[in-house]
Amino acid sequence: MERTANTKLRVGDWFVNPGCGEISRDGQTSRLDARAMRLLVCLADRAGEVVSIDDLLDQVWSGVTVSQDSVYQAVTSLRRVLGDDPKEPRYIATVPRLGYRMVAAVSPSLDDSSDHREAAQTSSPAGNPAQVPVPTSGARARLALLLAATAIALIAVVTGLLWRGAKLASNRPSIASAATSQPPKSIAVLPFLDLTEGMKEEEFADGMTEELIDKFSKIPGLRVPPPTSSFYFKNKKVSVADFAKTLGVVYVLDGSVRKSGGRVRVAARLMRADTAYVIWSETYDRPWSDIVMVQDDIAGEVTKALTTSLTR
Repeated sequence: MERTANTKLRVGDWFVNPGCGEISRDGQTSRLDARAMRLLVCLADRAGEVVSIDDLLDQVWSGVTVSQDSVYQAVTSLRRVLGDDPKEPRYIATVPRLGYRMVAAVSPSLDDSSDHREAAQTSSPAGNPAQVPVPTSGARARLALLLAATAIALIAVVTGLLWRGAKLASNRPSIASAATSQPPKSIAVLPFLDLTEGMKEEEFADGMTEELIDKFSKIPGLRVPPPTSSFYFKNKKVSVADFAKTLGVVYVLDGSVRKSGGRVRVAARLMRADTAYVIWSETYDRPWSDIVMVQDDIAGEVTKALTTSLTR
């Protein structure tokens, strides 16, 4: 699909505006960082095709030396924002050992405003311009009175709107206070994704989620919803913003688990829900010996990093 860098797109249910880095759906707007937007656009440009990891690295991470894990993490984060489920994808499907494919319908997003450019002057049936009658002095007087009456009516309407706006503004502090009632130090953990081949380590991923919630709940002054609240959203197509809003938290931690041979790799990201910006991220590699010890070890490292990030 030929397009310019800032062409607006329709990807599934989402309207994508690369120029301002935003996607919107049903009145909900989420902001993507530049790399996530490039990833989404790259997949959308080749909708229906399998885009290899190498192609994504060349196009999205051009000039930057990163590992393939950066692609996995970026796709995972993008899926969260889109509300996509890797097991039943509606947007980004994983093609094992090959790459990713955009399975949602993609098309240019046209503005709803239609361009009605009919001629301002009327024409006679023969095609010649019709003669516009010149108003008489009496007609001009009536026109002046009509314009004056219209102006007075408009002034009355504007005055009424301004008065109503001032009244609403006086009630706005209560609305603002409700919106900011969420504790500043509050975090929820999204169930970690099992990205191992065949998705056979779901139990380990769930254990990682529970271990992190347990560690976080022991941090003084940090509000953390219980595991039952987090796991309610498991496998549900919900965005990070909706997840945080439902649980009443400011921060969201999500992550993924991958296993290769005798080693396990856990990726974790801390995001501020209202902006979807990633505040901190890290990847941990450990030998697959004692999974309980691995969970405890990584959870401890993430807790230390989280404490430092929130303090800053």
